[in-house]
Amino acid sequence: MSMDGMKSFKLEAGFMGRYEMLINEVVIPYQEKALHDEIEDAEKSHAIENFRIAAQLLETGKTDKNFYGMVFQDSDVGKWLEAAAYSLYKNPNEELEKRCDAVIDLIGRAQHKDGYLNTYFTVKEPDKRWTNLEEAHELYCAGHLIEGAVAYAQCTGKDKFLKIMCRMADHIYDRFIGKGEEGYPGHPEIELALMKLFHHTQENQYKELAEYFVNVRGVDSDFFIKESEKFPWTVWGNNSKDKEYTQNHMPVRLQTEAVGHAVRAVYLYTGMADVAVETGDETLIQACKTLWENITQKRMYVTGGIGSAYEGEAFTKDYHLPNDTAYAETCASIGLIFFARKMIDLEKNSIYADEMERALYNCVLAGMQLDGTKFFYVNPLEVIPGISGQAKTHMHALPERPKWFACACCPPNVARLLSSIGRYAWSEEGRLVYSHLYLAGTLELKGEIGGSIKVTTEYPYDHQVKYTFLPAEQEMDMTLCIRIPAWSDHTQISLNQKNVECEIKEGYAYIRHCFQAEDELIVTFQMEVKRIYPSAKIASDSGKVAFSRGPLIYCAEGIDHDGDVLGLRIGKNTKWQEIASDELRGIVKIKGDGYRVLDTERLYSDTKPQISPQEVTLIPYYAWGNRGLNQMRVWLPEIE
Repeated sequence: MSMDGMKSFKLEAGFMGRYEMLINEVVIPYQEKALHDEIEDAEKSHAIENFRIAAQLLETGKTDKNFYGMVFQDSDVGKWLEAAAYSLYKNPNEELEKRCDAVIDLIGRAQHKDGYLNTYFTVKEPDKRWTNLEEAHELYCAGHLIEGAVAYAQCTGKDKFLKIMCRMADHIYDRFIGKGEEGYPGHPEIELALMKLFHHTQENQYKELAEYFVNVRGVDSDFFIKESEKFPWTVWGNNSKDKEYTQNHMPVRLQTEAVGHAVRAVYLYTGMADVAVETGDETLIQACKTLWENITQKRMYVTGGIGSAYEGEAFTKDYHLPNDTAYAETCASIGLIFFARKMIDLEKNSIYADEMERALYNCVLAGMQLDGTKFFYVNPLEVIPGISGQAKTHMHALPERPKWFACACCPPNVARLLSSIGRYAWSEEGRLVYSHLYLAGTLELKGEIGGSIKVTTEYPYDHQVKYTFLPAEQEMDMTLCIRIPAWSDHTQISLNQKNVECEIKEGYAYIRHCFQAEDELIVTFQMEVKRIYPSAKIASDSGKVAFSRGPLIYCAEGIDHDGDVLGLRIGKNTKWQEIASDELRGIVKIKGDGYRVLDTERLYSDTKPQISPQEVTLIPYYAWGNRGLNQMRVWLPEIE
């Protein structure tokens, strides 16, 4: 959906509406303080200060201060400004806008006369720019700043930031297209950002540059090896021979498996899909479909997490999905959502929105504490304090969310996604209006239909979604296309209390009607507790089951089970009771009769362990880790 589409949908009271309010009132101010190093006992960011140092150096020729942070520290500022832009559009705030403008002024002062912009190279490595595309993230940082600039222009009407980043994009174009310099980014991101810049400005050179980076990738799969030999310096010692890590092992149209660094992969695939939407390139479209299939059918967790391994933050092999050492980076699931949204633009099939929803309501929301002030980088599906975050093999799988990170890519990524969630909920194509996500709010139709559609729901906990039609004139002659989620075994649609028969095509119900004022269309899902069985090929889940209700995956926490979830067992015929609770900002718990295996107090024993009845309480996975340090498990062993 375009930015105009995002702006045409206004979230209202409801589950995601409350998240939007949290982002606006808590998360954006908190992250602003983090970027200014004002959060007590938190990892230092220095991201704003890096721009200040770079500006001073360019203006005076000297500075007594040093760059601090990751080579990609600039990108955190770009993502935060993007989130702030969305917030400013929905919730005008003069003081926040002034502070954003001040940051943008600082970014402009840190830009070289030739358009180049990157504080790491300006301050720390001034003689080495464009000599380590594999590691140094120049194009990645440019991409995130471009995304922030496009959003700021669209949401505030101010174009200073946009002009700054157009100058940087022009600089990149001149280098790689104008001068014909060889290369492509080690960390894809610039591709999708350039497509956003193209969509906003309609300047074809930005689309041309995005296509270039997509098309050239992997054609010379030895490029990074040659680069490292020509310029023998390193940021953190990447192995240039590991071509899968950076997805340059072969041209993108020949890639059939999602490999390497998971965030890099899905950012690349998003750019590929966006280029394919514009060009209609069938070979690129097929590559996107093949990679999507590999991810979602062989390399994705039930929570929508992707990237199984700490080593390389990477995809590994088909069906290798360990739970306690899962990486499942928050950014990776956000990238999967980006990819899904572009695949929806390529073809209207519910498989994309289903997985977009899975990643959103489970892995992404779990990446942020319910109060908006702490964050997970890694999202494991099993946590045991004393092992998780402490054993050498589990150091990455923290059992509690930190306030900030040295590598803080995830927190502002969550903020910008949730503050722009409307762009993922709807598509409008002529007289076809597609409802992908069920969010309470009002959609103002910008095309030929005229009028608005109000959505009322308490989804994802309530099983009904109501669409009320408010024509601009007498009626709305249109087709409303509603996704029928795969988890609902029986979905009923009624218009003004009468059942509607409609065509179901690729998972969408097409309801063609001339809607009158106050017509009400109600969709009722079969939202019951479901038992999820893993593929027999997933070794980590053998003999186990997981549970869902609607789009939400559930988990067990130790606090509800005398501190221990490892001894819990679920009977094959356990019946579940759904209990609405005010706890954890309003959730639906599920409770059922289960069992506990009593510990034999020996490491190994030939005595059969005793089993006692145990009530089992499960909560939505996104809400885990909000009640103190304790155990957590998604997949539970099943017994007779």
